[in-house]
Amino acid sequence: MNTTSATTTGALQIGPIRLWTPVVLAPMAGVTDVPFRRLSREYGERGLNSELQSALQHAKKGEDAPAGLYVCEMITARALIEGNEKTQRMIEPDPQERVRSVQLYGVDPDTMGRAAELMVDQDLADHIDLNFGCPVPKVTRKGGGAALPWKRDLLEDILKAVVSGAERAGKRQGRDIPVTIKMRVGIDDKHQTYLDAGRIAQNTGVAAVALHGRTQAQYYSGHADWETIARLKETVNIPVMGNGDIFKGSDATSMMEQTGCDAVVIGRGCQGRPWLFTDITSEFTGAGLEPTRPDLREVVRVIREHSELMIEHMGNEENAMRNMRKHIGWYLRGFGIGGESRMKLGRVSSIEELDELVAQLDLDQPYPKSADGPRGRKGHARRPHLPDGWLDSQTIDSASRADVAANESVADGG
Repeated sequence: MNTTSATTTGALQIGPIRLWTPVVLAPMAGVTDVPFRRLSREYGERGLNSELQSALQHAKKGEDAPAGLYVCEMITARALIEGNEKTQRMIEPDPQERVRSVQLYGVDPDTMGRAAELMVDQDLADHIDLNFGCPVPKVTRKGGGAALPWKRDLLEDILKAVVSGAERAGKRQGRDIPVTIKMRVGIDDKHQTYLDAGRIAQNTGVAAVALHGRTQAQYYSGHADWETIARLKETVNIPVMGNGDIFKGSDATSMMEQTGCDAVVIGRGCQGRPWLFTDITSEFTGAGLEPTRPDLREVVRVIREHSELMIEHMGNEENAMRNMRKHIGWYLRGFGIGGESRMKLGRVSSIEELDELVAQLDLDQPYPKSADGPRGRKGHARRPHLPDGWLDSQTIDSASRADVAANESVADGG
């Protein structure tokens, strides 16, 4: 597709990648696998205006992202380098993906740089995102996720290593692989890191930054502070993507209007609602579609389609349906299902069993208002879990650096 055409003149450019609509599916562990990414992207493309719909056939694979980016769940750098079998399955791209986006996690610069280089050399990614926003204790107590940007020198070393690794491998292939980061406001209100982290990212060659407007201590409680996204946008010259509390199409446009950010990142809001991407892309491209409100019959059809994709992806029906259980719970939120039916659906182990159970439901139920709003993890604010003495200094000594690297384990997940 010609980059000067009317359909792409307003696109967000991240390295060589053009986001025709400024939308990103946030990587979520156990959620943003191949089936969910495909469903979300397909729904996103349904919301494009007629001009963009017509241009889809000309989209260039690896460069054009008509309905935005759909990022793979987090991949652990050390597990990737060591050839962990689970990790190899997780990073396997969907053949239908337009732009392959992978989020990489790690705390050791050398390991992160090697992993980035390996991904590009093996042609596994067109875009690399780095995780500095995870608030989960098993990650932050080892100095990773949202805890890491507090150590400014460690953050800088990791970013330099990844950008350099991607550049080296990219030159061998004649490609440019942009690196982005996703982060939080800081550890807590007294230990904010996002502005320093944004400057460091900009200075080390990172192509764009995404900010979740919560601290590590907030976890997923309360409300995201969109003002922090606006302040970051005023501070750096690279694109800023905003994340937090986008649960309907108009939330996405409101965030961009209020903060001036360049794109929106969608996390919990799309769990059990891949059609949220239709609503958001419709808002952005002026397609004029009414907000999607599927009745139970249509929701069940989507569950069936999602299940089939999961079985195809995993190659084992029982394991696939076990993985689907959480999605089924999210899909059915707010509908009058009944406790016993919910319990049985929460234990479903085959497509045949799924069909038998949903056949007993009143499928003519309209989409319930209670199905709107926040989804997924909420919880409450909690004391940050950090390595001993982590907050004593914003630089990291050699002993602590070695401890952090040694504590990183393949067992922490793919």
